[in-house]
Amino acid sequence: MTQTITCFGEILWDVLPTSKQPGGAPMNVAADLRNFGLNAQLISRVGSDDLGKELLAFLAEKQLPLDLVQVGQTHLTGIAKANLSDTNEVTYKIVQPVAWDYIFLEPLLLEAVRQSTLFVYGSLAARSPQSYETLLALLEVAPRKVFDVNLRAPHYERETVEKLLHLADIAKLNEHELVELSDWYSDEIDLKQAMLHLRERYQLETLCVTLGEKGAALLDKNGFTQQSGFPVEVEDTIGSGDAFLAAFLYKTLQGDTPQNILEFACATGAYVATQQGATPTFTEETIKNKILRTEVL
Repeated sequence: MTQTITCFGEILWDVLPTSKQPGGAPMNVAADLRNFGLNAQLISRVGSDDLGKELLAFLAEKQLPLDLVQVGQTHLTGIAKANLSDTNEVTYKIVQPVAWDYIFLEPLLLEAVRQSTLFVYGSLAARSPQSYETLLALLEVAPRKVFDVNLRAPHYERETVEKLLHLADIAKLNEHELVELSDWYSDEIDLKQAMLHLRERYQLETLCVTLGEKGAALLDKNGFTQQSGFPVEVEDTIGSGDAFLAAFLYKTLQGDTPQNILEFACATGAYVATQQGATPTFTEETIKNKILRTEVL
């Protein structure tokens, strides 16, 4: 049976000082999953404007199906103004309201999610009542749920994030988000203990925390696993966390060991950091040859 991963949420243009690039974590993850040959699809919404048409053309180029991407007449296609002053920590000003704030529930979406192996969602699309309502309805029918926490101030509230965590089977977040979430209910600063508390509190099957250049940590039924990062020359970190998640899910679906899963995910995130933009084209062989090979030599 074909494994299908459905990603839900924002699709937008990252507006950089000298150019614009397609973006949005759900779209990035879906495109990267396609790089690995997986049957990935995206639920989102664009405007009927030129920016929306360009995004649809980009999705087609990335071989992502368009049937779950709604086209609205009343709101503009999303944009996010990126600040690249710190290459290791890109910040965004995300315009609101835009088309992806108005993803409407349709029978087609429900059926797509019901038939999916994994359903991937984040916190940003929950900022508006319409898309949040649709997300909750889709979570009710999703067989296995992956929460890519992805906190973007000021576009989230604690109550919403906690609800989305409770509904997840797998959660992925970065170290800054782990600190913030831990501050909500404990003063735990030790990485492993903070992850144990978080996993237990929200009854998560799997919890993964990215640590930037220091690698990543994983907590699941097998216990605690940690992987150091891969030193690379960073072009920009846009999309690195999304590539990490795609690689993590790819290897998880293959049933690989926790250590191998983390190693490959960290290597994929590192590779994307050496490339410009969020969605470079690559394959599993690219990661093995360009990043993992350097560890063997």
